[in-house]
Amino acid sequence: METLQYNTKRKQLIIPEYGRHIHLMIEQAVAEPNSDERNKKAKAIIGVMGNLNPHLRDVPDFQHKLWDQFFIMANFDIDVDCPYEKPEKEVLDAKPDKLPYPQNYPKYRFYGNNIKRMIDVAINWEENELKEVLVFTIANHMKKSFLSWNKDSVDDAVIMGHLDELSNGKLKVAASQLPLSESSDLLKFKTKNGNGPKSNNSNKYRRNNKRKRY
Repeated sequence: METLQYNTKRKQLIIPEYGRHIHLMIEQAVAEPNSDERNKKAKAIIGVMGNLNPHLRDVPDFQHKLWDQFFIMANFDIDVDCPYEKPEKEVLDAKPDKLPYPQNYPKYRFYGNNIKRMIDVAINWEENELKEVLVFTIANHMKKSFLSWNKDSVDDAVIMGHLDELSNGKLKVAASQLPLSESSDLLKFKTKNGNGPKSNNSNKYRRNNKRKRY
């Protein structure tokens, strides 16, 4: 009787989504010495790969993608006539460039980098009513961010001090714009949008559900 084979002892699949049979078919095509037969097998394999994803047949460059995956599963070690430019192993193995990420390490991290960028932009604005509204909006958003971190209340004087410090004394909320929004209103807004504390209605329903019914 033929010994059972476990996947853990088999050769690792290059693209597991296509399964082991597709990989075995490609291995047979690679081992085919006749050029014409090798091309026939390659086109047949591409057809089977396309049948596995019929919803993508009308997608532009779908056939190009299939041929690229074919060469990848063949370890780029097969000579067949391809209607597209053959992919290069060196290009696929190349590591992508590292994405730039802001590492400002701000003093008040709970405000985030976007608040600091908004403050830097507001500093360069011309002094007018629109700038007063922008500074008020920034301060209000700072208060909301502070509440997200503190989960309590915060005095407007604390926010004014942080705004003054982050803007190097260049931004102040106009007296006509004060006071800022109430902490309870900001917390209520968070709850309404699903970011605040959850209602106890579900717990109440579970408690009632456990009561005996006669």
